[in-house]
Amino acid sequence: MAVSLREITDANAEAVAALSVSEAQQRFVSSVTESLEEAEEHPQDKPWFRAVYADERPVGFVMLSWDVEPRPPEIHGPWFLWKLLIDERHQGHGYGRDAVRLVADLVRDQGGRELLTSHVVGDGGPAGFYARLGFEPTGETDPDGEVILRLAL
Repeated sequence: MAVSLREITDANAEAVAALSVSEAQQRFVSSVTESLEEAEEHPQDKPWFRAVYADERPVGFVMLSWDVEPRPPEIHGPWFLWKLLIDERHQGHGYGRDAVRLVADLVRDQGGRELLTSHVVGDGGPAGFYARLGFEPTGETDPDGEVILRLAL
Protein backbone atom coordinates (compact mmCIF):
# COMPACT_ATOMS: atom_id res chain seq x y z
CA MET A 1 0.00 0.00 0.00
CA ALA A 2 1.18 3.49 -0.80
CA VAL A 3 1.61 5.71 2.26
CA SER A 4 0.99 9.45 1.95
CA LEU A 5 0.60 12.48 4.20
CA ARG A 6 -2.61 14.45 3.65
CA GLU A 7 -4.10 17.60 5.07
CA ILE A 8 -6.85 17.21 7.61
CA THR A 9 -10.03 18.64 6.15
CA ASP A 10 -13.73 18.67 6.97
CA ALA A 11 -14.06 15.56 4.82
CA ASN A 12 -11.58 13.44 6.82
CA ALA A 13 -11.38 15.13 10.25
CA GLU A 14 -13.81 12.74 11.95
CA ALA A 15 -12.06 9.62 10.64
CA VAL A 16 -8.63 10.97 11.61
CA ALA A 17 -9.81 11.97 15.10
CA ALA A 18 -11.15 8.42 15.61
CA LEU A 19 -7.68 6.89 15.17
CA SER A 20 -6.20 5.62 18.42
CA VAL A 21 -3.46 3.53 19.93
CA SER A 22 -3.97 0.68 22.38
CA GLU A 23 -4.67 1.47 26.00
CA ALA A 24 -1.13 0.32 26.90
CA GLN A 25 0.35 2.82 24.41
CA GLN A 26 -1.67 5.83 25.55
CA ARG A 27 1.01 6.87 28.02
CA PHE A 28 3.44 7.28 25.11
CA VAL A 29 1.38 9.46 22.73
CA SER A 30 -1.65 11.70 23.07
CA SER A 31 -4.77 11.28 20.96
CA VAL A 32 -5.24 13.10 17.67
CA THR A 33 -7.77 15.44 19.27
CA GLU A 34 -5.43 16.22 22.18
CA SER A 35 -2.55 16.76 19.75
CA LEU A 36 -4.58 19.23 17.68
CA GLU A 37 -5.58 21.07 20.86
CA GLU A 38 -1.91 21.20 21.85
CA ALA A 39 -1.04 22.61 18.42
CA GLU A 40 -3.64 25.33 18.89
CA GLU A 41 -2.30 26.17 22.36
CA HIS A 42 1.32 26.41 21.12
CA PRO A 43 1.37 28.35 17.84
CA GLN A 44 4.93 29.51 18.63
CA ASP A 45 6.02 25.90 18.04
CA LYS A 46 4.86 26.23 14.41
CA PRO A 47 2.80 23.02 14.38
CA TRP A 48 2.51 21.26 11.02
CA PHE A 49 0.30 18.19 10.97
CA ARG A 50 -1.05 15.66 8.52
CA ALA A 51 -3.08 12.48 8.42
CA VAL A 52 -1.12 9.37 7.47
CA TYR A 53 -2.92 7.47 4.72
CA ALA A 54 -2.42 3.95 3.39
CA ASP A 55 -3.89 4.22 -0.09
CA GLU A 56 -7.28 5.85 0.57
CA ARG A 57 -7.59 4.93 4.26
CA PRO A 58 -6.45 7.11 7.18
CA VAL A 59 -4.21 5.03 9.43
CA GLY A 60 -2.32 7.60 11.50
CA PHE A 61 -1.36 11.14 12.40
CA VAL A 62 1.90 13.04 12.42
CA MET A 63 2.76 16.49 13.79
CA LEU A 64 6.00 18.46 13.65
CA SER A 65 7.42 21.73 14.82
CA TRP A 66 8.12 23.12 11.36
CA ASP A 67 11.29 25.17 10.94
CA VAL A 68 11.01 26.64 14.43
CA GLU A 69 13.62 28.71 16.25
CA PRO A 70 15.07 26.28 18.83
CA ARG A 71 14.64 27.33 22.46
CA PRO A 72 15.70 24.32 24.51
CA PRO A 73 14.62 22.82 26.75
CA GLU A 74 11.04 23.80 25.76
CA ILE A 75 11.40 23.91 21.97
CA HIS A 76 13.81 21.70 20.06
CA GLY A 77 14.31 22.12 16.39
CA PRO A 78 14.24 23.55 13.91
CA TRP A 79 12.59 20.30 12.78
CA PHE A 80 10.99 18.28 15.56
CA LEU A 81 8.73 15.26 15.15
CA TRP A 82 6.27 16.19 17.87
CA LYS A 83 3.65 13.45 17.46
CA LEU A 84 3.41 10.16 15.62
CA LEU A 85 0.37 7.94 16.04
CA ILE A 86 -0.51 4.86 14.03
CA ASP A 87 -3.92 3.42 14.85
CA GLU A 88 -3.68 0.16 16.79
CA ARG A 89 -5.54 -1.72 14.02
CA HIS A 90 -2.93 -0.62 11.48
CA GLN A 91 0.31 -1.11 13.39
CA GLY A 92 2.89 -3.61 12.19
CA HIS A 93 2.46 -2.83 8.48
CA GLY A 94 5.29 -0.30 8.12
CA TYR A 95 3.04 2.76 8.02
CA GLY A 96 4.87 4.50 10.85
CA ARG A 97 8.23 3.83 9.24
CA ASP A 98 6.99 5.11 5.88
CA ALA A 99 5.43 8.20 7.48
CA VAL A 100 8.71 9.09 9.21
CA ARG A 101 10.60 8.60 5.94
CA LEU A 102 8.15 10.93 4.16
CA VAL A 103 8.59 13.52 6.90
CA ALA A 104 12.38 13.18 6.71
CA ASP A 105 12.23 13.71 2.94
CA LEU A 106 10.10 16.85 3.37
CA VAL A 107 12.47 18.25 5.98
CA ARG A 108 15.50 17.44 3.82
CA ASP A 109 13.80 19.19 0.86
CA GLN A 110 13.45 22.29 3.06
CA GLY A 111 17.19 22.25 3.80
CA GLY A 112 16.95 20.46 7.16
CA ARG A 113 20.04 18.53 8.20
CA GLU A 114 18.47 16.66 11.09
CA LEU A 115 15.09 15.60 12.42
CA LEU A 116 14.65 15.54 16.17
CA THR A 117 12.05 13.75 18.23
CA SER A 118 11.57 12.56 21.79
CA HIS A 119 10.00 9.63 23.54
CA VAL A 120 8.75 8.59 26.93
CA VAL A 121 10.95 5.91 28.47
CA GLY A 122 9.24 2.66 29.40
CA ASP A 123 8.43 -0.91 28.45
CA GLY A 124 6.39 -1.04 25.26
CA GLY A 125 7.58 2.42 24.23
CA PRO A 126 8.83 3.57 20.85
CA ALA A 127 12.59 3.56 21.56
CA GLY A 128 13.25 0.46 19.43
CA PHE A 129 11.10 1.78 16.58
CA TYR A 130 13.08 5.01 16.41
CA ALA A 131 16.42 3.19 16.74
CA ARG A 132 15.53 0.97 13.77
CA LEU A 133 14.93 4.12 11.71
CA GLY A 134 18.38 5.46 12.58
CA PHE A 135 17.51 7.91 15.36
CA GLU A 136 20.18 8.23 18.03
CA PRO A 137 19.95 9.72 21.54
CA THR A 138 21.43 13.22 21.79
CA GLY A 139 22.16 12.82 25.51
CA GLU A 140 19.49 15.39 26.35
CA THR A 141 16.07 15.08 27.91
CA ASP A 142 13.18 17.52 27.82
CA PRO A 143 11.56 19.04 30.95
CA ASP A 144 9.17 16.05 31.13
CA GLY A 145 12.06 13.56 31.12
CA GLU A 146 11.56 12.43 27.52
CA VAL A 147 14.71 11.31 25.73
CA ILE A 148 15.66 13.53 22.77
CA LEU A 149 16.65 11.66 19.60
CA ARG A 150 18.31 12.83 16.39
CA LEU A 151 18.13 11.50 12.85
CA ALA A 152 20.86 12.86 10.57
CA LEU A 153 19.52 13.80 7.16
